[in-house]
Amino acid sequence: MAVAPAGDSAAYPAAYPAADPDPVASSGAVGTVEGSLATMVDRRKRIGTLFVFLLGGALMMTAGSICAAAEPSRPISLHPNNPHYFLFRGRPTVLITSGEHYGALLNLDFDYLGYLDELHAHGFNLTRTFTGVYCEAPGDFKIKNNPLSPAQGRLICPWARSSTPGYSGGGKKFDLNRWDDAYFARLKDLVTEAGRRGIIVELVLFCPFYEDAMWNLSPMKAENNVNGIGKANRTDVYTLKHKDLLAVHEAVTRKIVGELEDFDNVYYEVCNEPYFGGVSGQWQDRIIAAIVDAEASFVHKHLIAQNIANGSKKIEHSNAAVSIFNFHYACPPDAVQINYRLGKVIGDDETGFRGSGDLVYRTEGWDFIIAGGGLYDNLDYSFTPEREDGTAKPDAPGGGGPTLRRQLSILKNFIHGFDFVNMAPDNSILHNRLPEKTTARALVEKGRQYAVYVNGEGLKELVVDLPEGRYGAEWVNTQTGAVDKAETFAHGGGRRTLAVPGYREDVALRIVKVPSLEPGG
Repeated sequence: MAVAPAGDSAAYPAAYPAADPDPVASSGAVGTVEGSLATMVDRRKRIGTLFVFLLGGALMMTAGSICAAAEPSRPISLHPNNPHYFLFRGRPTVLITSGEHYGALLNLDFDYLGYLDELHAHGFNLTRTFTGVYCEAPGDFKIKNNPLSPAQGRLICPWARSSTPGYSGGGKKFDLNRWDDAYFARLKDLVTEAGRRGIIVELVLFCPFYEDAMWNLSPMKAENNVNGIGKANRTDVYTLKHKDLLAVHEAVTRKIVGELEDFDNVYYEVCNEPYFGGVSGQWQDRIIAAIVDAEASFVHKHLIAQNIANGSKKIEHSNAAVSIFNFHYACPPDAVQINYRLGKVIGDDETGFRGSGDLVYRTEGWDFIIAGGGLYDNLDYSFTPEREDGTAKPDAPGGGGPTLRRQLSILKNFIHGFDFVNMAPDNSILHNRLPEKTTARALVEKGRQYAVYVNGEGLKELVVDLPEGRYGAEWVNTQTGAVDKAETFAHGGGRRTLAVPGYREDVALRIVKVPSLEPGG
């Protein structure tokens, strides 16, 4: 980073940009012939004659080039030097997004292309979506225009429809012995388009049935399929009690994992909020084993995530195959501190139930990432099947919208402006008495780089413990991305008092060591 001489702020950037999307890149995905053809047909409808031109060029590729393209890419993985973070396409990565309510795949009325374009415009690199084995009815959880609530007959899921009418959500019943080719074409196209935009897909395989009304909509309930499978109470579905259901769960897991073998931008979360609805730990282990077994012959393996708790919980025992531990509503970010010892990614992948204002979800994200978290997914209710560009006014138990997305993109760019793989949470460098209801935390590589976040108003000065050296400091406005104050200073070691510029609600500080101006320094 270019740093101005002491007393001169001209060399500092005027602002942290509100969007810095990664370049569009190929996902390296190679599917089955049938899936690839279905995807190509869909693309042709979307881009017309340009598709024909590109296809003609593709057919002129040499056989050697085609073989080279078929080599699968290494999927997103834990960073080998610091597994609290990711490595994706050769780059250290923190996943940050503000995404829709999980219906982009299963809801045929949801245009995921427009949605992915909006995420990409803000530089976001994650979306979370459900597979279609679970959906909701209109009005569930008091969510208006819910992407997880398809209109009558508009649910698409892994299983094909039968010729028998009677699905409770509209249309024909499902046949749990047959796969729906159109579903898997849509799944692979969504993951492909996300990959072209540098976006990771967290694919959530299952979700508990919070109420009977949700179980009544599931294709796995006996009344909704022609196989007579699923004669169970909703709280017994994700246990080992019903062997016919367990066989369906394992089969659909293997099928999905097999279809997505060659995609580098996907990982699997076993089950959303398994601490509700009777989901058993033994059942989760069976699904994890099914993923591992399905990938046994793969050149590269995909990460597996497990949703641990709402808020925070100390993980005492974990499955060795799990690499990501997700929490919901993780504010304050205690889940990071008490589980940091595990050496895995800690994520906060659902927000909400704190009103619709931007402040609470912006500060939740900043607190979580600067605490050492590797993943933050704000649940953004401004994305609906009518407004996939995220311009709807949220009418739900949460927030979202263009302003919040711009603010969270500042967080994404801020953290990626550091060599964060070499950093760790360390609040011991801060020596302030803070104003009431104000918190401060730091992510640190001592003597080299410091990310500090202050949540709350009224702080006039910040006391930071720094080794001897010359440093540059930038105070970043978390709402605009502007650098409100910049300075360089020589420091003899020990505590350094920095004057805080005027700010509203919260502020971030970047400190980096810079070359000495002394000869030979």
